[in-house]
Amino acid sequence: MIRINITSVFVDDQTKALAFYTDKLGFVLRHDVPLGEHRWLTVVSPKEPEGVELLLEPDGHPAVRPYKEALVADGIPAASFAVDDVVAEHERLVAAGVRFVQDPTPMGPVTMAVLDDTCGNLVALATYSE
Repeated sequence: MIRINITSVFVDDQTKALAFYTDKLGFVLRHDVPLGEHRWLTVVSPKEPEGVELLLEPDGHPAVRPYKEALVADGIPAASFAVDDVVAEHERLVAAGVRFVQDPTPMGPVTMAVLDDTCGNLVALATYSE
């Protein structure tokens, strides 16, 4: 059986990304391994500490920055995270100084909000209704 183990988001500054993804979004550090000028830097959900890891991957490859800029210009999130209550999470994060480019918006079976991760990406937060 195939399962997701690690997925990544390209970031322009790993230290800044770690602070944002832990201090603001609430993820917890899983791995921080020095690799030359960069690090193998992963975070996980505190609800699933053995679950899927999010790699905060440096965006140094020449193709990555134009790709990220194109996604942001078109309003396309680089990642999407499920939350129990997107409206409450939006309020909590706005109070913590997080900038949203889309407030919670119902879209059929999902309500989604989109934030700026301060590291060159848009990130969607979504609550799914059954």
